[in-house]
Amino acid sequence: YRLACSDALLRELDALVARHPSTMSLEGIQADASDGYKAEIRVVTVAGSVQASSFDDRVRIFLNFGQHGRELITSEVALRLLRILSREDKSASKKHIDRILSRTVFKIVPMENVNGRQIVENGSLCERRNGRGVDTNRNWKVNWGVKEKDYDPTEEFPGTAPFSEPETRILRDIALRFKPHLWVNVHSGMQALFMPYDHKNATPGYQAAARMSFLLQTLNALHCNGNCTVGSGGGAVGYLAHGTATDYMYDVLKVPSAFTFEIYGDVHANRDDCFRMFNP
Repeated sequence: YRLACSDALLRELDALVARHPSTMSLEGIQADASDGYKAEIRVVTVAGSVQASSFDDRVRIFLNFGQHGRELITSEVALRLLRILSREDKSASKKHIDRILSRTVFKIVPMENVNGRQIVENGSLCERRNGRGVDTNRNWKVNWGVKEKDYDPTEEFPGTAPFSEPETRILRDIALRFKPHLWVNVHSGMQALFMPYDHKNATPGYQAAARMSFLLQTLNALHCNGNCTVGSGGGAVGYLAHGTATDYMYDVLKVPSAFTFEIYGDVHANRDDCFRMFNP
């Protein structure tokens, strides 16, 4: 399997969207920090008609890929999904895609952490943080800054304050405007399907947990052959994570279904062999 470099992948993304202007649109959103650190995130909107005046009557799905630099495969999956939704990839029938897009609108971030990924491509294959050393999946406001006994700043540094990072602020602002019904943060490193919470060994209230669990168990049967770990991030992954995007989406923004998907992991890889651990 040959992974594309970030520049090539983003060029391919731009070209794909340009070929389908009636159903896809692309926005580049920039933000910076007080010290001059800058980030730009591409966001693709996919719908039956992106010229629609309102998406209020649609199911709104927000998908985020490439949050950690070393998890290169996730952005490849984003591009593959966009090819399917554009109908260029024939994995799903045109009739099936038409039916989905008639009632659903997607906001897709194919590569959140462009700066961190470029550090990985320059040889630091274990880097997960952004371009100035912050783990943007620890930079959200829910339980921000709590450090477990196994806290490692080279892995999990949460920044100087909640939303100190431009990448995090961009995603938050997209969600505030879009008001998604469903959020999925896509990672690699293992095979798992997680619901809230990440910061404690607990799940949401019974009805919400039952709804999300049913969906995850169905996906596990369909796509993981029953082999994916399923449950709350804090209860099933083996450690607690504080200040995560999924907990914020669920607890603060009240997204009805919020998930973290771990789509690939090589359990036989040496812990220092990050490329093999996180990517095929």
